[in-house]
Amino acid sequence: MLRITEEEAAALDEQVTRNPPQVSGDGKSGFFMKHKGNIVILDDLAAAYLRTKADAAHKTPSEIIGDMIRKELAAAT
Repeated sequence: MLRITEEEAAALDEQVTRNPPQVSGDGKSGFFMKHKGNIVILDDLAAAYLRTKADAAHKTPSEIIGDMIRKELAAAT
């Protein structure tokens, strides 16, 4: 864990106080607000399976999920 001195902490506090971070004006344009309905939490087994499949196929987990869904939909029609 990073350790800073009291002087460094005071300087950082002063810097942030003088230059506060800019935030979006609409309050809804951040990543989590844009994707709130699309974020899914997986259990450890599902996450490990997905990561293994993605690594083996040189794809992202999102691509693997998309492939699985398209295969499921194709089988249903």
